[in-house]
Parts: sequence; C-alpha cells; structure tokens
Amino acid sequence: MEKDEELLVALRKVIRAIDLRSRQLNREVGLTGPQLLVMQNIGKVPGIMVRQIADNINLSAATVTSILDRLEARELVQRIRSTEDKRRVGVFLTEKGQELLSEAPMPFQEHFLNRFSNLEDWEQSLMIASVQRLASMMDAENLDAAPVLEIASFDDKQAVDSSNK
Repeated sequence: MEKDEELLVALRKVIRAIDLRSRQLNREVGLTGPQLLVMQNIGKVPGIMVRQIADNINLSAATVTSILDRLEARELVQRIRSTEDKRRVGVFLTEKGQELLSEAPMPFQEHFLNRFSNLEDWEQSLMIASVQRLASMMDAENLDAAPVLEIASFDDKQAVDSSNK
C-alpha cells in the first residue's frame, strides 16, 4: 500500500471510530457529543452563561444557542433571565436533564485522553503538529469545533455551518 493510501485508511478508521461511538451515544441517551458537552458544562456550573459555555468548549455562541434550543425543546435545560440584570440569562439543567446527564456515558475522548497523556511530551507535540497540518491540508483550520470526539447530528452540523457564514 502506498503512503497516501495508508494515511487515508488511518484517517477513515479514525472517522469511523468516532462515528460508531457517536451512534452509540445517541442510541444510549439520545444526545450528540456537543449536546453532552453543553449539558456537562451546565451541570458543573448551574446558571452558566451561553458565552461561558461557548468559551469552555470552543464553539461559537450561536452554535451553543442552537444546541440549547434543541435541549430546551426536550425539556432538558431551561434558560432563566437574571432578576438583577435583565441582559444576563443563566442556563440550568431541569430535573429531567439532571437524570439524563447522570445516566450518560463518559465522552469518547476520555479513553483517548488517558492514552494520550501517557505519551512523552515530544510525541504529544508531534501528534498535535501532524493533525493540525492535516486539518490545514483539508482547509479545516477555521472550522468551529469542540474538543469532543463525537460527530454532531445533522441539526448540530447545520448550526455549526450557519455560525461559520
């Protein structure tokens, strides 16, 4: 096999592993990876603001707002306007959201991060540089992406796409 074919096969395996894990997450708890990340942030800091969530998970505020719209429609989160400052809106998990979050599996990246952290610093740096170069070669360096190894649902992809326009 040629080197370019080996690289494409390895990339496809990574994409496939992420896709399979995303489907499992959706099947088990009905959430996408980005939705789970948003809910975890809210669970850690009840009343967190949209901008804080966006900053924490490296997504645009518009994308997080779109995810929150879907979570709110499912009665998993609620947004509550501050009584002191009407411009501030805090996000909270509902009881249903708390239950779902407590049943949710750990994100796929936990397993990966445990292995990654066991690598030597030079090897971590080499991997980061190589994957960043791949992203650049695929014209993907400016895409909105959370640090989560899950594939967003079609609705989440539309939100990401529309926030990049």
